[in-house]
Order: sequence, then C-alpha cells, then structure tokens
Amino acid sequence: MTEVADNTLVDGRYRILNRIGSGGMADVYCAEDTHLGRQVALKVLHRRFAQDQEFVERFRREASAAAGLQHPNVVNVYDRGSHDPTYYIAMELLAGRTLKDLIKSEAPLDQERAIDIGVQILRAAGFAHKRGVIHRDFKPHNVMIGAADNVKVTDFGIARAGASEMTETGSIMGTAQYLSPEQAQGHGVTAASDIYSIGVILYEMLGGRVPFEGESAVSIALKHLSEPPQRLALVRPDIHPALEAAVMRALAKNPADRYASADEFIAALEGAKQAIASGGNGASGQDTAAWAPGTFIQPPLPPLQQETRTRRPRRWPWIAALVALLLVAAGIGAYELISHARVTVPNQVGKQESPATTDLDSRGFNVVVQRVESGEPVGVVIAQTPEAGTKVDKHSTVTLRVSKGPGQVQVPQVEGLSLQKASSALQRAGLFADSSSQTSDTVPKGQVISADPAEGSLVQKGSHVRLEVSSGPEQVEIPNVVGKDASAAHSDLQQAGLKFNDTQDFSDSVPEGDVISQSPVAGGEVDKGSEVELTISKGPDLSSVPDVTGLTQAEATGQIQAEGLKVQAKALTVTDQAQNGLVVRQRPQAGTQLKKGRTVVIYIGNFQAPSSTTPGTP
Repeated sequence: MTEVADNTLVDGRYRILNRIGSGGMADVYCAEDTHLGRQVALKVLHRRFAQDQEFVERFRREASAAAGLQHPNVVNVYDRGSHDPTYYIAMELLAGRTLKDLIKSEAPLDQERAIDIGVQILRAAGFAHKRGVIHRDFKPHNVMIGAADNVKVTDFGIARAGASEMTETGSIMGTAQYLSPEQAQGHGVTAASDIYSIGVILYEMLGGRVPFEGESAVSIALKHLSEPPQRLALVRPDIHPALEAAVMRALAKNPADRYASADEFIAALEGAKQAIASGGNGASGQDTAAWAPGTFIQPPLPPLQQETRTRRPRRWPWIAALVALLLVAAGIGAYELISHARVTVPNQVGKQESPATTDLDSRGFNVVVQRVESGEPVGVVIAQTPEAGTKVDKHSTVTLRVSKGPGQVQVPQVEGLSLQKASSALQRAGLFADSSSQTSDTVPKGQVISADPAEGSLVQKGSHVRLEVSSGPEQVEIPNVVGKDASAAHSDLQQAGLKFNDTQDFSDSVPEGDVISQSPVAGGEVDKGSEVELTISKGPDLSSVPDVTGLTQAEATGQIQAEGLKVQAKALTVTDQAQNGLVVRQRPQAGTQLKKGRTVVIYIGNFQAPSSTTPGTP
C-alpha cells in the first residue's frame, strides 16, 4: 500500500499533517481542513480495496449513513470523497487512547468502571440501531477513551468483517475475536450481532482476556459457533454474580436468547451496578440466573467449588461428550443443508426500486420495502437484509432500504456568529459550511455576514451553505502628503478612502498653507474611512515692532515684550533736558515685521548740559 505523503492536499481541502494509525482496511491521518481551519482525522481506504467497486460502493454508502449519527458517544463523520486513486472519510479528531490500549495496560478493570464504559458503548449502539445502522465490527480497537473515561465509538457502518474476508491472512484476526456466531456462519447481521460483540468487550474488560482465542481467524470463529465461553467467575473470582449473568446472556449463541435491544442490556448492567453498590461480595457458587433481567432464563451455573473439585477426575468424559455433541451438531447441520433447498440472495443494492422488487419477486422472495432518508438519489436501493450472497430458505423475506432522498432541513440562523459557531450550527442541522472572506465596515472581523442559501431556507440534508465571513473594514495604505499644499493633501487622502482633520501651526521652514506633518505617518495600513491628522503651516511667527519713542524705558520695554520681542536698552547723550530718561530712538523702526524672539534696541536719553567757554580762555 502507498502512504499519502505529508503536506498532500486531499480533494483540494484536507492537508495531510502526519499519519496516526493504520488498519486492515485504511490508513488514518491527522489533516487540516483548510476550509474550516480545524484538524480532522482522515481515513484513506487502502488502494487494493479501491479496485473493488462493490466494496467502494459499500464504503461510500455506509459513510453516508454514519454521517447522520450525531450522538455524544459516536465519533462525528464530517465528509467523504475521493482522492485518486482511492477514497477517504473525514472524521472528528479525538484525543485519548483506544479501549484496547486501556485493557492492555489496566485490565481486569474495576467492575463499576467496566459497567460505565460498557453502558456508553451500548448507548452509541442503541442510537445507531434505532436509525437502522448496524456497526458490524464492535471491538475495543474502535472505542476511544477520553478524559474521565468518556467514550467515543468509531467506524459506525464503515468497518465490516464479512466471511469473504476471513481467508485473508492477518486482516481479520483482531475482529474474529469479537465476531458473533451468525457472522461466523456468513448469515445476515442484526442489532443482536452488535450486542454479542459488546458482550465480548465487557468480558475482556472484566476478565483481562477474550472468551475465545485460537491460532487462526477460522479456529476462533468455530469456537464462537460451538463452544460455551468460560465462566467469568473462573477467570475472575470476585465478579459479582449479577454482572456475570448480564455479560453471559449477551454471549448467547442464539440471537433470540440475547438482549432484545441495547437499552435492555444497559438496564441489566445498571441493575448489576446497583447490586454491587448495595453490598455483597458476589461469592462464587451463587446461582446467577436470578440476576438475569428480562424474560430470558439462564440455566443455573454450577457451583465453582464443585467444578474445581470434580474437574480433574471428569476431564476425559467431558471431552468425549463435547466431541460427541459437535458430531451430532455437524450431522444435524448436514441434514438440514441437504433436506432444505437453500437459495442465494441476489445483490439489489444500487438498483432502482422497481427492477429490484421485480427481480426478487420472480425468484420467489417476499419483499419488504423500507423508505429511509439518504444522500442517494430517490428510489435507489441503498441496503438490503439479508445481504447479497447469503444462503436462505426459499420464500424468505428480503428487506430493501430504499432512498427517499436526504430529506430537507432549514438553514439555521448563523449571521453574526463566529465561523466556528456557525459551522457547528450547520453541522448539527446536517449541513456543511463553505466559507469565504469579505470586507465589512459594519460586521466585526471573524463574524458571519450572510449565508447562501439564506437563513430559514429549506435545503436538502448534506447541502453546502456558503458563509461570507467578515475580514473587517477594507485596509488602505496611507499616502505621504507632507510638504504638499493643503488642497492637494486633502485630495490625495480622499482618493485613498481616508478622512482628514486640519490644525495650523507656525513654521519657519514650511511655507504658509503647506503640510508640516501627518499622523499616522505614511506607508502604514489603516481601516478605510479612518482619519488622518494634518498640521498646516501658518508660516513664520512674526510681530510688528511698536513705536516706543518718547516713552520711558519701562513703558517701552513692556510694549515690546508684549509683542514677543526682546529689548536691549542703550544710553544716548542728549542736550535737551526734556528727553532725559525717555526713548529718543529705536532700531528697527516702528512697523517693521520681526520673528518673535528677535531684539529691538532702544536708546534712552541721558541729559548733559552743554559746556560754557570764557573768552580768552584757551
């Protein structure tokens, strides 16, 4: 067989991350669902089976049936499809270990713990049986144990252990240990067959081993047919008689002697659990028939002490009796085979109802038609009981399950939900989600904008609903408008889908009316419609020099400083006493425009009387 390489994209959707297991029928991979952004378990059919069209059809049909089982104890089946040259099923990815691993490391299990696990397995089986789905291959390998012993059953309606597979070395060995007698004979499989297999699982959990072992699948199957299982009390002396009786009834050779339903088996186990909790050590030697629920009466089990005491002396007589019994049974079987005409049930699966019923009628069969919801076209036979190839008496009844289409459901309300919650809501309704991103100014990022078909629409089960998911507002790049005049800057921002807000400031270096700065800066991305702050230049900050001539130094200094200018005073000799202490001159002149912070020089009069000269004096 050829593995699927890591990073392979299966069916344009599932990217292989790594292989997590392999079985006789398929490999299982951990894969990423690129549409929904989650990890799934991808079961890929071995290519040798992909060449068998009947097997492929059964694989595909039963995957559809399993996908309809939504139950806490059943692994969810999300999708199915083809991956050249084989086929796959996408399922829920589970954390934990298999029940087989638990049994290997911890069996025999505590009686109440084994009951709790068994009840969860039976709930999954009962749910499926009520919907016409038979598992056919219950075994601890197909039971996942999660946290707090939560149970999930896998491979519902997918794995099969037909008699035709028993000749393939190694492919059925694990399954044969859990095979019901009727399966070993190649007869039709019913809910009672699953009950038997679950009984074997309980026996193994409680006893640490399966009831029958052998060197080959065929030898094990023959033991299922002819040998009684060893009493659990001989394997585990502390077993409560009520629990032993409940398990042993499930292992009855005749399907009619087993429990009529999974619910009845659950009731028996819960009754045994109550008996264990109420006290009593379940001492060996008690008659367990009193504990068996329902109308079935189990023959009294012989006291264990007597069995132990008499085993050695009576060993050969018992073997001789068993051989004789087997010979008688073989003779009776041969007589029945010869004396009753047996016919082979033809295969009607995949045919339209009318030709299928006509064919069966012409062969002398009684035909019963059951119409069921299915992903197959209306009127197509999707299953039959007994299965094709089964030998039955003439005039036996053949039941055909005929598709009436998948049925219709309403698209649930998903707008405003996160993608994960919307996908879960659609899955619960039996629908699949396909998603794409769409910008939105009103719907928060990650929430569903709309669904197609719309909410409330009636659609076929299994349909795909396209979800438009918000990626938030459109992102735009901020242009660089620094140095541009305000009008051009405004135009550039509007063309980019942005708004603007202006403030003004003085600038010695940027001409009046041009952009000094912007925030956020250019090059970044923001939501479309965001606002950019612009600072527009008012040019240099100038002041007009006031006229301070004739004022005192203090008055002049006050007026000049009020304009944001500095003052420097200098003395100037004057001969007019009236100018003494007053500003007689200023530089620059009044009315001159200066940058704030520049200096104005004022000259303050300093009176000095003119000197007198005497005639004749040198």
